[in-house]
Amino acid sequence: MTIKILVLSNYNRILALRPEAEIFFGLKKMGLEITIMTPGGSEYAKRFEAAGIKVIDFLSRKKFDRKEIAFIRNTIIEQKIQIIHLFNSRSIINGIKAAKGLDVKIVLYRGYTGNIHWYDPTAYLKYLHPRVDKIFCNSKAVQDQINKQLLFNNSRTITINKGHSLEWYKDITPLKLEEIPENSFTLCCTANDRPMKGITYLIEAINLIPKEIPIHLLIAGGSKEHFENLDIIKNAKKRDKIHVLGFRDDSLRIVSASDVFVSSSIKGESITKSVIEAMCLGTTPLITDITGNRELHMEGAEELVVPAKNAKALADGMMFLYNNREQCKKWGKDAQKHIDQNVNHMDTVEKTYKMYMDLVS
Repeated sequence: MTIKILVLSNYNRILALRPEAEIFFGLKKMGLEITIMTPGGSEYAKRFEAAGIKVIDFLSRKKFDRKEIAFIRNTIIEQKIQIIHLFNSRSIINGIKAAKGLDVKIVLYRGYTGNIHWYDPTAYLKYLHPRVDKIFCNSKAVQDQINKQLLFNNSRTITINKGHSLEWYKDITPLKLEEIPENSFTLCCTANDRPMKGITYLIEAINLIPKEIPIHLLIAGGSKEHFENLDIIKNAKKRDKIHVLGFRDDSLRIVSASDVFVSSSIKGESITKSVIEAMCLGTTPLITDITGNRELHMEGAEELVVPAKNAKALADGMMFLYNNREQCKKWGKDAQKHIDQNVNHMDTVEKTYKMYMDLVS
């Protein structure tokens, strides 16, 4: 039986959306008929069409927009769509409205923990809407959080990690930065400077490292000029050890050249994509114990998980890895195996396929 799927998302950014977009190439090979609404000029739109996936040049830009809702509804009817998979806020609200009264299943994606509450009326416009058939949760933490709000209908959620493939990273070559002294032990963090990322704790951790220890921290992502913690860094005791790089197209090359990837997040994360990327590159991850990263914990590597909001614990983790270089390298190789075995792209494709099949059967 051929199942007809309609996907609404924005695939303008290749690297950021790759784990999501690649799912549909796999599902197409498994025999599903897929139509994707996304900006038609994007690189992924061209790739989809080349793979035989129909692309409709469309992106929801306003919530509750009548013309957008009508357009989505007409597409569902004309193409006899059986499942619509909605990935962002505007698409979710308009897609649910468009499906009203139609014999079509609705799947929503959720990749963030928090901000859904049963007592919030707006939650019933999206994830708690009774018309929703399935919620595709990117981590167990997300599923647990939504289940608490659904109260009596937990069957609507499913955990499917956005898996990665080591093949995606095989051509990335390490890039050593000239401003970093030779023989330095480099830590890298790629993150936008938002409070949930815990950058202040990361900076304080570097301040706690003895001055003579050649540990350097590289922070990539977001705007260098508008980095919120820039003043804190300028006043930091070890400011010469902290390097704010801003947005870089070659950030994965910098991660690949680093000894350790550090994630100091304090809340909100699902399963952190930047950590997965680092692990795929063989860079050892030092992460906080937020629930979203549960799937990234490696057996026998408890030293790589430290309490959130704890600069001292972060600093101790850094020093442990600095003093145990061979073990650090081994954990980098183990990290690749962990992703391949536990957060694998093909597992995502197969679980998504089964979810679709269960819905239409």
